[in-house]
Amino acid sequence: MDSNKDYQLGLLYLIHLLINADGVVNSNEEKALVKIREKEKISPNVYEEFLHNIKTKKPKEIYQEGIALINECDNKRKLNAFVHMYKLSEVDGSVHVKEVRLLLYSIKMADIEFNDVVEAASKMKSY
Repeated sequence: MDSNKDYQLGLLYLIHLLINADGVVNSNEEKALVKIREKEKISPNVYEEFLHNIKTKKPKEIYQEGIALINECDNKRKLNAFVHMYKLSEVDGSVHVKEVRLLLYSIKMADIEFNDVVEAASKMKSY
């Protein structure tokens, strides 16, 4: 598998879990996902593969695969993935405790510093 596709699928899996963590997917989150897909140049084929996989896997499997794929990336890409997630967690106007837990645990599993995520996110334009 190529590293760009691994990164994109890992990012999509973790974003999917984050968006659904609070049980409500709002239009701002959907718009942000479209912007992330554009920014990361996620092809329709990769997105279709993602959509198929989330229908056939349990959340635990989605998480495990997402983290495994992100962990195969270099630190720059790992950081970038978590910056997207951090910004996305703010897009609906409130940050749910389950979103915080998912974000913090995922950052820890990827061996990335939370402060690095916050610093990089502060330099990124909102969705």
